[in-house]
Amino acid sequence: MSATTEPVVVIVPGLRDHVEEHWQTLLAKRLTEAGRDVRTVPPLTRDRLSCEAGVAALDKVMVQIAGPVVLVAHSAGVITTVHWSRRHPAQVQVQGALLVTPPDFERPLPEGYPTADVLDGNGWIPVPRSPLPFPAIVAVSSNDPLGTVGRGAELARNWGGRLVELGDVGHLNPASGHGPWPRAEELLRELGHS
Repeated sequence: MSATTEPVVVIVPGLRDHVEEHWQTLLAKRLTEAGRDVRTVPPLTRDRLSCEAGVAALDKVMVQIAGPVVLVAHSAGVITTVHWSRRHPAQVQVQGALLVTPPDFERPLPEGYPTADVLDGNGWIPVPRSPLPFPAIVAVSSNDPLGTVGRGAELARNWGGRLVELGDVGHLNPASGHGPWPRAEELLRELGHS
């Protein structure tokens, strides 16, 4: 597949993912250096906890793309992506999505994270459960403080995605000791887009 026909890679970070050492940032840099067209949804400066604002930020990136897209979402970015897909189902041709460590927003999160009332008030829950209109890989951790393998498996089934268990990788972020994550490119190849 030539570089002109490869889908644009759209990075959808979570609420805390805009840091240089995060695997999504490093993946975007590697893919860009390899000649891929990569777009990253920018961090919200206002309404940071608003699902609607996150969906609007993702949509703003998506409407600027004329061709096919593959999404790479982490944490709350997964939930943003699922909400976006319900509101804008036919707008852009999404060829696949890598959905990594979706948080379980419908159960209490650890201290320091938004409460269920805050998440509900900001439109995050209920999390959509209907099948996604594109192929997806849902990658989950066995020791993620923000979601269990069981809930990740349930979401993968609901969304029609393929579950990939990553083992003990925490929330797969710098706080859990992860920076570069080469498996992201492997999973993108499995989706047919790396």
